[in-house]
Amino acid sequence: MPIRVGLSVTDALLVPKPADRRLLLDSAAEAGLDHITVGDHISFHGGTGFDGMVSATSVLSTHDTLSVVIGVYLLGLRHPMLAARQIATLSQIAPGRLVLGAGVGGEDRSEISNSGVDPSTRGRRLDETLEVLRAVLSGEEVTHHGEFFTLDRARILPAPQPAVPILIGGRGESAIRRTARYGDGWLGIFCTPRRFAETRTAILDAAAKEDRAPASFGVNVWCGLDKDAAVADRLVGEKMQALYQLPRDKFRHLAPAGTPEQVAEWLNSFVEAGADNITLVPATTSMEAAIEHAASVRTLLLAHHS
Repeated sequence: MPIRVGLSVTDALLVPKPADRRLLLDSAAEAGLDHITVGDHISFHGGTGFDGMVSATSVLSTHDTLSVVIGVYLLGLRHPMLAARQIATLSQIAPGRLVLGAGVGGEDRSEISNSGVDPSTRGRRLDETLEVLRAVLSGEEVTHHGEFFTLDRARILPAPQPAVPILIGGRGESAIRRTARYGDGWLGIFCTPRRFAETRTAILDAAAKEDRAPASFGVNVWCGLDKDAAVADRLVGEKMQALYQLPRDKFRHLAPAGTPEQVAEWLNSFVEAGADNITLVPATTSMEAAIEHAASVRTLLLAHHS
């Protein structure tokens, strides 16, 4: 499978001027980037957030060719019928350009409980949501009586054509099991290349027992990018300190920093471990620099693995 490299730009999309969004997306496409990744939070660490479906819509309706990965959507906090309707509607305006990353959340327990979900049940709820979502997105009539949802002859039409790939986010045994059973692939974050390769192998082994074969394995990578490696290291340290309240040394082995050549070299190990799509979550001096440097990383990766 060819390598696809994209850029996470959620904050830069949430601006009131359509011309600014068009300029950003046109620049990303012209630079050769394959997709835009947007995040999703309802009320994270005191109230911040952005809706993944709405952010995806802003990209798909503004640009004619860029694909969007929602990475990841807190699907376990939504009703599967409502999520299915949103996905089906997005597929009507941009068929084949949406990838849904589905996650359980958990970094901020209050986000879960304030959304009306018991944090202790969020894993089981996501499993049932995925089961129902996949069923109704087929376009078939669904009757379901589960722990969290009851559906009587439910149906979502038109069914997305082509089907929207669902990538499962998360780490550990639950993510392996969930991807093997429900996912078209896995989307990792904050993992080493070795852990990525081990998780990919475990997913494929578990999926084979379910007579399934997830085909896509991606990773979101926080990184500092600048022509000056020291500046890149400072930028990613400041950004992640502000967001996660963690010093740079705590995540140095998970978030590379340097020139595009240095970051591409660091990412080569993920491609060798089986990653077919990579999203850069960049700390840079500007959005223009983020696009330029991310495009350079993409060019270097493709050249190395051609």
